[in-house]
Amino acid sequence: MCSSQFMWTFKLLLSKLNNTLYPFLFPPPEYAQVIKMLGNGRLEAMCFDGIKRLCHIRGKLRKKVWINTSDIILVGLRDYQDNKADVILKYNADEARSLKAYGELPEHAKINETDTFGPGDDDEIQFDDIGDDDEDIDDI
Repeated sequence: MCSSQFMWTFKLLLSKLNNTLYPFLFPPPEYAQVIKMLGNGRLEAMCFDGIKRLCHIRGKLRKKVWINTSDIILVGLRDYQDNKADVILKYNADEARSLKAYGELPEHAKINETDTFGPGDDDEIQFDDIGDDDEDIDDI
């Protein structure tokens, strides 16, 4: 365990930074993109190492930071469960773009896209013109 003096100094240093990219200074746990919101403080995220993980939103972020699908988040991996993680931080679109410019995010990462449907999903819906015939109402 860490001594309380060390933790106090560490927290003071982090509060003085006042920068939301503070995990960028340390080795980051893992970046991920939200796939699906599951409810009850849980979400499904695709980490950029290629593993889909069930993530838990920690208490400090609940009802203060709203996380939506396709958001870029920072997750802390668990030592004892490889397919589960904890959400540490949510990046807004500008921060995610700067991370992508620094090379921290892969090039295939899509930022600020709310399109949850794949390409060509609207081809399955077909509409029929039922009432467009020139029928006279008196003939009915």
